[in-house]
Amino acid sequence: MLRAVGSALFWIFMALSSVAMFPLALLCWALTLPFDRRKMILHRLTCFWASLYTWFNPAWPVTVVGREKIDPDETYVMVANHQSLLDILVLFRIFRHFKWVSKIENFRIPLIGWNMHLNDYIQLKRGDRSSVAVMLRACRENLAAGNSIMMFPEGTRSPTGKLRGFKPGAFDLAKDAQRPLLPIVVHGTASALPKRGVILQGRHRILIEILDPIAYPSFADEDAEDLMLRVRKLIGDHLEKAQAQA
Repeated sequence: MLRAVGSALFWIFMALSSVAMFPLALLCWALTLPFDRRKMILHRLTCFWASLYTWFNPAWPVTVVGREKIDPDETYVMVANHQSLLDILVLFRIFRHFKWVSKIENFRIPLIGWNMHLNDYIQLKRGDRSSVAVMLRACRENLAAGNSIMMFPEGTRSPTGKLRGFKPGAFDLAKDAQRPLLPIVVHGTASALPKRGVILQGRHRILIEILDPIAYPSFADEDAEDLMLRVRKLIGDHLEKAQAQA
């Protein structure tokens, strides 16, 4: 009963705060558009907006480890495991510039989805090959413009919290654009808010672990499939190590 009440209060807070934050985002977009073509200021405001839901939720204490590994002057293909809807909120806590690749349905959410449009985040219609081609072209254009890209190579959330198979798109992209990869490991979100769940599952510590960047020269001659498997193993090893220590 207490979890249901707490969850209802959380979703109400999310709705009301979105009503308050979207006009600020729209104003920020309008004022900064003439001089901030990459939408860096708007993205930083969006990081603040998303972080409200963990800052003010004692059930979700978030720790970010390794933020200093992100060079603000570098452009990365960022890849993270995907356990929960909550992953999107907590990854904003790194407070670094990037463009999300997200399923098209998220862009249709009132206020939050509208803000994603303002940020020029990149849409993907899952299962549609033509949409994948458009998405990859948009990613290449953004990388060329100096915008890092954030992707979930699993493609969708894991229903069990266990790491799913990766798709090769992010790794082909890093090779084609000759940009470094930045692996990120998300711990604890599957327990906090499981896939298809709306009830917050009590107090769970969440860790965002930013691993060492993988420089382009180190995989320039590596097959994208092999690179994909190598990065999946790297993220999987960190997940298993954390689970063993829990």
